[in-house]
Amino acid sequence: MTISETAVRERLTRALHERGEEIADRWVELQMEQALLDTDIGEAELREEADALIEALVPGLQSEIPVDRVVTSSPGLHEAVVGLSMRRARAGATPTATSLAVLALKEALLKAVQRDTRDAEELFSSAVFMNRLLDVAGALSFETYVEGREEIIRRQSQQLMEQSTPVVRLWRQVLAVPLIGTLDTARTQVVMENLLQAIQDHEALVAIVDITGVPTVDTAVAQHLMQTVNAVRLMGADCVISGVRPSIAQTIAQLGIDLSTILTRATLADALAAAIKLIDGPGPDGEEGDGR
Repeated sequence: MTISETAVRERLTRALHERGEEIADRWVELQMEQALLDTDIGEAELREEADALIEALVPGLQSEIPVDRVVTSSPGLHEAVVGLSMRRARAGATPTATSLAVLALKEALLKAVQRDTRDAEELFSSAVFMNRLLDVAGALSFETYVEGREEIIRRQSQQLMEQSTPVVRLWRQVLAVPLIGTLDTARTQVVMENLLQAIQDHEALVAIVDITGVPTVDTAVAQHLMQTVNAVRLMGADCVISGVRPSIAQTIAQLGIDLSTILTRATLADALAAAIKLIDGPGPDGEEGDGR
């Protein structure tokens, strides 16, 4: 650390101590003036973010950490920037706006320094130092935003998959999962988890997997269906696949996929009748039981 950098750190630290509220107010004003939000984040929340970040800056500046690593290596400062970025991501702000909001702190800090000195060399040194310091913060906020947004999207996709694969109780000890759309590995996992849990909760003996809404069945989809059937059987329940249309039956035959060990039916109604028969057995005249 050079003497000039030490002096800049001391000057910025003093400004943060003596003019912290002024810096926070100016930073909030800049974000609102420059329309860097486009969200419903209010002025009070912006002020809380500003206070947290400014408070975290002080120990970072007072440390021996090189300026290029202050933001990433100072725990409090790193947490403040990451927290700000995640809140902006959840509020729907853009990553660019989030990064620019952090960078706007430069102007607020420089204005506070100008109140203590008019020396051009000192101001230049302070500006260069703040650029190196806060450019890293801006980059970290952008990176955090993108990662946070991806995580939010993953969670929403997971929730959507769970909602799009409901387990329905059709009859006593008979459950059904109506599948709509493509059955891929991720969705198969969700289907299995939901179905197996429902089998345990309802003490089900038969699970119907309805593929009426599945547009096509290829080798991969067939394998996913087999995985689901095997998992259901391991729970001690029988599995019936319904919705096997002529086109799907033809495709399965052409692909040479062996579903001979699985009970299949053309419609959900036929599958339910077969499920009731599996549970109650045939009546005295060879007819199905009443299922009650």
